[in-house]
Amino acid sequence: MTSQLLGVLPGRFVVVERQPVEPQSLEGQSVEGRSVDEQRGGIGDGADDWLALVRAPEGRLTVIRAERSHDPAGLERWRALYGGDTAHGLDVPGMLAALLNPLAAAAVPVFVASTYAADLVLVPAARLGEATAALRAAGHRLTQEESP
Repeated sequence: MTSQLLGVLPGRFVVVERQPVEPQSLEGQSVEGRSVDEQRGGIGDGADDWLALVRAPEGRLTVIRAERSHDPAGLERWRALYGGDTAHGLDVPGMLAALLNPLAAAAVPVFVASTYAADLVLVPAARLGEATAALRAAGHRLTQEESP
């Protein structure tokens, strides 16, 4: 197993489901009232509202900052762990499994989105301490951790 360096991203996030859309480019589409183009800022710079946008045949979902949600009371809060400090290509096997196996063994639910170079793992905000303990016990390192 490869030890990974994960950052705990600041803030809390919610996962918002969207209805299916016709196949088309995301250019010009709106997420939470702002076009995708308007929201393309760096994560953690304070200018962006969304963290991930996933499109699948059954619809799409957006991971956005909890304070930007139109229904904050009805959605579970998640904390985000990002492995950008140990970026890897798509041809490196086992990187995501190395993160998910210890979380599964600790019975911590996850939501995952991956990029070309790294993985984004969301865990319930109330279980961040359990998640980070399980990852550390498996040999991973964490930075920028906030209290749950």
